[in-house]
Amino acid sequence: MIIAANFKMNHTRASTVAYLRELNAFISNENISDEVMIFPPFTALDRFETPANLTVGVQNGYPAQKGSFTGEIGLEQIEEFGIDLILIGHSERRHILGEDQPFIAQKFDFFKEKGFRIVYCIGEPKEVRESGIDAVLAYNFKQLEGIDLSYEKLVVAYEPVWAIGTGLTASAEQIEETLSRLRDRIKAPLLYGGSVKPANTKEILEIENCDGVLVGTASWEVESFEKMLSISKNLKK
Repeated sequence: MIIAANFKMNHTRASTVAYLRELNAFISNENISDEVMIFPPFTALDRFETPANLTVGVQNGYPAQKGSFTGEIGLEQIEEFGIDLILIGHSERRHILGEDQPFIAQKFDFFKEKGFRIVYCIGEPKEVRESGIDAVLAYNFKQLEGIDLSYEKLVVAYEPVWAIGTGLTASAEQIEETLSRLRDRIKAPLLYGGSVKPANTKEILEIENCDGVLVGTASWEVESFEKMLSISKNLKK
C-alpha cells in the first residue's frame, strides 16, 4: 500500500520537522512497511533523515531547470534537497490555478525525463459524476491525454473534485467501479483521495484495485495520519 499525505498550504518548517520526527519514530516502533509519502509546502523542504519507506516529495514544480518564472519552483531548487518525487495535476491546480492539460502534460514529460516518481492526479466535478459512470470515465481519461501510462515510476491518484475538502467521500461502490474501469487502461498503482480519514480508511483500502490513499486534511495532524498507517498495517487484503 501507498499512504500519502498532502500538506497543501499548511505547516511551517518547524512544524514539518516536528511532524517527521514523530512519524519517523512511529514507523520504526510500529514496524510500518507500507510506502509512505509526505508532500510538505516548499518553504518547509529540507534534507530530512527518514526511514527507507518514507519519501518526501514536492506538491508542484515548473518544467524548467531554472529561469525567469516569478514565484515558481524549478528543478534546481527541488534537486537541492535530493527530492525526486512530485505531485502533478492536482485538481486545485487545475480548477483554482488554471493549469490546462497541455501544460500538465508538459510538466509530466519534463519530470519523467528527469526520472522522478510522479503521483499524477485525476478526478471529476460533481456535475460529471451526476451524469453517470461513462461521463466520469470520459472526463478522467481526458485528463490523461499526453501522459505516458507505461512510465514505470507513475502512480495515479483518483480524487473526485466534489469529495476534496468537502467532507464528502465517494461511496465504496463508486470508488470500486471507477477504479476497476481505470484499471483497464492503467497498470500503475491506483490511489484514492477525497476526504479520506481514519473512519473510512479501512473501507477504502479494502476496495479492489485500490493500492493506497492520498490524504489531505486528515494528514495534517500526525496522530491522525498514524492512525491510518496502523489501519493499513492491520488490513488483510
